[in-house]
Amino acid sequence: MNSKKLLKGRGAQKNPHNRFLQHIYEIRDDFLEFCRLEGEDSDKNKTEYIPVFPKTIVNKVDSPDVGMMYSMNPYQGCEHGCIYCYARNAHEYWGYSAGMDFERKILIKKEAPLLLEKKIKHKNWKAKTIVMSGNTDCYQPAEHRFKITRKCLGVFLKYRHPVGIITKNALILRDLDILTELGADQLVGVNISVTSLSEKTRRKLEPRTASIQKRLKTIKTLSDNGIPVNAMLAPIIPGINSHELMKLAETVADHGALSFGFTIVRLNGAIGQIFTDWIKKAMPDRAEKVLHQIQDCHGGTINDSRFGIRNRGQGKIAAQIHDMAKLARQKYFKNRTFPALNHELHGQYKTGQMKLF
Repeated sequence: MNSKKLLKGRGAQKNPHNRFLQHIYEIRDDFLEFCRLEGEDSDKNKTEYIPVFPKTIVNKVDSPDVGMMYSMNPYQGCEHGCIYCYARNAHEYWGYSAGMDFERKILIKKEAPLLLEKKIKHKNWKAKTIVMSGNTDCYQPAEHRFKITRKCLGVFLKYRHPVGIITKNALILRDLDILTELGADQLVGVNISVTSLSEKTRRKLEPRTASIQKRLKTIKTLSDNGIPVNAMLAPIIPGINSHELMKLAETVADHGALSFGFTIVRLNGAIGQIFTDWIKKAMPDRAEKVLHQIQDCHGGTINDSRFGIRNRGQGKIAAQIHDMAKLARQKYFKNRTFPALNHELHGQYKTGQMKLF
């Protein structure tokens, strides 16, 4: 396929039909929005920031294989445009497409700090780590303007409440002052996503994210300031970045990461057709090979929804990836441990001041 047909500066190349809507609507794709960092062409369909007003902000996570009990998302939709993102499907619940709508229509929860404070100061709430970005990145480009994440971190600090963060944006370093204070009481842990060491690959998979060098610098800066970092080498996509796993692990370890995690890509829901459409445009020479290798990891399909298996994969290719990860941990992360966060201080600060002893 002619590479000129690839819509640069965005991840998804189409808006698939929202399965919850009876009627199909179309969005013109004549041009792409101007992408400052990538120097792409301008676009008439600029990113929209849409205020929404949820009644709550902290979500209980019921999935047993996710590794978190509670999450919160100041934004829905994500301008980073990662083509593989599992959160794309959630945009359909808001009435939008999981494709380009997910990247162009960003829902803004300005009341998030107030809702968070209401939740964690409630008399029945007992401190459990709340993870920011359980669904979409809390440091995506919208955070430059709205600063909701920073305000929420201020609430966590005020009440000495543990918080986890997942991001692939170097913007997190803007909040190093708050993070350092949280880190002093072992109240914060950060997960930095690093999917590839190749800028060419990064630009295709994650068109509006921070560069690889900026992410590595972020890991080092946080680590140097006593803030524990876990590197998320995810997702591993056979035929695209699977060969990088050992080098990725070595590199993040060299920059101070205390641990790393990974998942094998699964293309659930609308992501299957979005990813398939994208790879045939972005990597036409290896599209079929990659798709077949993904299928090999999921019993002949591109997605497996079974808990405990869906993110691990099965088969020979998946086994090879897990073997590499095991070796990487033995070689580069021996005697390193990501610390548990402090859940004891919050009760003393719940009313806004320490209890008298």
